[in-house]
Amino acid sequence: MIDWTMKTLTKVIGAGCLVFGLLQLIRPGIPDKPAMAELQAPPEVRQMLAKDCYSCHSDQRRLSWFDEIVPAYWLVRHDVLTARERLDFSTLGSRPAAAQRATLFEAVNMIQLGAMPLPQFVALHPEAKVTPEELATLKAYLAPWSNGPNLPAVSGLPMSSRQPALALTPPPAPALPSLAAVAAEPNGFLFDSSFEGWKLISITDRGDNNTFRFILGNDVAVKAVQDGNITPWPDGTRFAKIAWQQESGSEGLLHPGKFIQVELMLKSAQHSKSTEGWGWGRWRGMELKPYGANAGFVNECTGCHEPMHGNDFVYTLPIAAAKIVRDDILNNAAALPAGLPYQPLMWNPITMYVDPKTHTTATLFGNDVAMQAARLRGGPAGGIANAPKYSPGSVLALVTWAQRDDPHWFGARIPDVPLSVEFVQISKDEEGDSYRVFAGTGLIEKHVAPSESVERIRFILELIPVQLP
Repeated sequence: MIDWTMKTLTKVIGAGCLVFGLLQLIRPGIPDKPAMAELQAPPEVRQMLAKDCYSCHSDQRRLSWFDEIVPAYWLVRHDVLTARERLDFSTLGSRPAAAQRATLFEAVNMIQLGAMPLPQFVALHPEAKVTPEELATLKAYLAPWSNGPNLPAVSGLPMSSRQPALALTPPPAPALPSLAAVAAEPNGFLFDSSFEGWKLISITDRGDNNTFRFILGNDVAVKAVQDGNITPWPDGTRFAKIAWQQESGSEGLLHPGKFIQVELMLKSAQHSKSTEGWGWGRWRGMELKPYGANAGFVNECTGCHEPMHGNDFVYTLPIAAAKIVRDDILNNAAALPAGLPYQPLMWNPITMYVDPKTHTTATLFGNDVAMQAARLRGGPAGGIANAPKYSPGSVLALVTWAQRDDPHWFGARIPDVPLSVEFVQISKDEEGDSYRVFAGTGLIEKHVAPSESVERIRFILELIPVQLP
């Protein structure tokens, strides 16, 4: 009996070895070729990338001996080819400098959020682990806040004498598309023209690409923020992330300039199972051209948001006073106190600016009457002559926050503690326009001299609305 069992076991082992050996012959190739156009960067940056990233993200074949064994080889090959398709450092140098820089910023965020290198890869290849010193070297090379415009110093609150309007001759306005006729993305994700009426969730100052962003949410999103019900976000949540190029004004402030794009997200856990429970879309330029060349574009969206899977794939920290257990989900620090005469975050945003010298950001909000005059769509041509003419009953609120680094995105800044809220109420008589300011700890009402009130009213009324398609 024992002899029979041993013979059977020997046959099984022999058959297993034969099958294992035959499997080694099933070995699809992994292309291996010299770098065509490597990233142009200092030696220490390139050495770090070569050590930690090139195994997967380059055209150079760098497999360990155990990676060559089937079936592990099949898995490694799939990961390498997928990684090269996403980012290939062997050819990155052929892309424009801005695109190379943007790629490195995304790489930093993937590293510091723990998404790259893949944890399972580092477990078998510990030499690929990015050390804190290496990450600091890459961050220092990118230096997002050292490449901005060289602006004059600004002291105190900006006044209308430091005119925010740009003295530029605007280009001819493009023909605006009918929002109802904007094409869907190739995967069928529809454009939602109602985004312009959604409420502000947060704002972002992006030093990595010199852009500003409004992050807006529909009623479902706003209620979820107020209730702290965002883990996960409820079905029906919609976001719009609107981006503008930054432009510097003569008074030393940075203002939103040319419209770049709007990105939309729709939470639908049942209908979007294959794309992390969200629908994704991006429309670029004033003509709102769909971003995707084919339905596969959505992989770029989900790949970028994968590090935030613990936050339901959302990078934004919404401004809210709701108290929840987890940290870095809501931006409680930037919330406004309940005792203000109005709650600006329940109004619509009109424009924003950043003071790079004081590291503050301000957003102008308007009530329904004010928004009728703001006419964001199409945008003004620039210049103070195109500032809105607000009707009596309009109330404007300029909220100024300190800035802090965005913990979810290296190179971005978001609102921190509110420093002031200024209200301007328009009357039938221009001289009767009222001004109130709440500032300091707790945002207590401050009394200002009449001359300063006049200057602040002028400054706020002269702010130019953002441009929307």
